[in-house]
Amino acid sequence: MTMLVRAIAIVAAGAVLAPIAFAQSARDIRGASPYVAEREPAPKLIVDPPLPAGLAQGVFWAQYRVENVRIVPVFGVGALQVSPRIGHLHITVDDLPWWWAEASDNNTIDIAGLPPGPHKVKIELVDANHNGFPGQVVTLTFTVPPRK
Repeated sequence: MTMLVRAIAIVAAGAVLAPIAFAQSARDIRGASPYVAEREPAPKLIVDPPLPAGLAQGVFWAQYRVENVRIVPVFGVGALQVSPRIGHLHITVDDLPWWWAEASDNNTIDIAGLPPGPHKVKIELVDANHNGFPGQVVTLTFTVPPRK
């Protein structure tokens, strides 16, 4: 073979093999195997401020997302062993003594019928047995404007 043909063959082989060398593993993409116990990163709750368009109508809409936990409607002690971990949100309005569980993971909390004036919504990320994940509480204070 001539030097030019060898050079072209080497470049071609490198072009074919290069993507394989940089491919991500299944674990890189999908996470740890459910058959191996691993310490998972801490869960995190991120909540945006309420959307002004909703407040003008007396409706609280706040988008949220979580990291290192899946929001699903599964509850109880047995669900604490699931990996990746699962949980849901507890939502309290205006310091009332009751709350509700949000487990639909639809990305937006929706509370309608709020009267004009100041309000507070507390959103807590909890595990399947309703225990809060440390430090994962967001409280939003806002004012519903008078209706015109």
